[in-house]
Amino acid sequence: MATDNGGEIGSGGGGGGARSSNGEHDLSDSLKTFGAALKALREEARLTQEEFAQRVQYSTAYVAKIEQGKRFPPSDLPSRAEPALGAAAAKVLGAAARSLTRRAGLASWFRQWAGIEEEAVSLYAYECRVIPGLLQPEPYIREVFERRLPPLTEEQFEQQVVARLTRQRLLHERPNTSFSFMIEQALLERRMGGPEVTRALIDNLLEQGRHRNVEILVMPLRQEDHSGFEGPKYLAETPDNKWVGYVEAQETSVLITDPKSVSAMLQRYGKMRSQALSRTATASLLEQMRGAL
Repeated sequence: MATDNGGEIGSGGGGGGARSSNGEHDLSDSLKTFGAALKALREEARLTQEEFAQRVQYSTAYVAKIEQGKRFPPSDLPSRAEPALGAAAAKVLGAAARSLTRRAGLASWFRQWAGIEEEAVSLYAYECRVIPGLLQPEPYIREVFERRLPPLTEEQFEQQVVARLTRQRLLHERPNTSFSFMIEQALLERRMGGPEVTRALIDNLLEQGRHRNVEILVMPLRQEDHSGFEGPKYLAETPDNKWVGYVEAQETSVLITDPKSVSAMLQRYGKMRSQALSRTATASLLEQMRGAL
């Protein structure tokens, strides 16, 4: 799920693949090559995708997407694969990973978080600058990239839009992941892009919020007891039930793994959850705001 004033979480992004006929960005040749190499090494070890996925502790679907060139492999995949495929195969994967081109559509400093995000069992986000990228409808996405400075070329612009729309499939592909988004009411009151864009945004928030695994909470415009003064925050629970944090600003980002620091972020997020409107109250407010447009 991501924030970002220049990354993929919220507003910005990297450079990346071109639009294809089915609306997805083209896959880079290097990702396809890495995927083919992984598949060949797995088959040489006489392992099915399911068996290999179990040994490296990734989902079978995720392994399949890596082999198809549809996902950027996690940085620790070669080391995880060594017990299953052998030392020589791990070295081959390591060399192939180092030769990968930049992940299409994602800023280089966002890629590590993107890999964590794709496998997370829980994802939390608090945003006060821009609607989180996973919740942005296409009209809002286009308004965001229209305002990027320095300006994007037409090709870059379309690449960014497609990359963000493609990434949003996480919400549908991971029904067992718990998503929690907390956004400031001011982001809706701003009406960036005008009434029509805001209407599309609110409609999307209402639609996504109906899913059992997606929680959308609005922090009221007036809230005297507000613990979010330290800014946006993103948190992910990994498949082995460890938590990591992520913060982003001005073309850079920090992945936070120190348990004490992550614990503090979780405490703040939990406190803010009690300060925001409930899911029901949020939906009611969104309906009210939509009616006023």
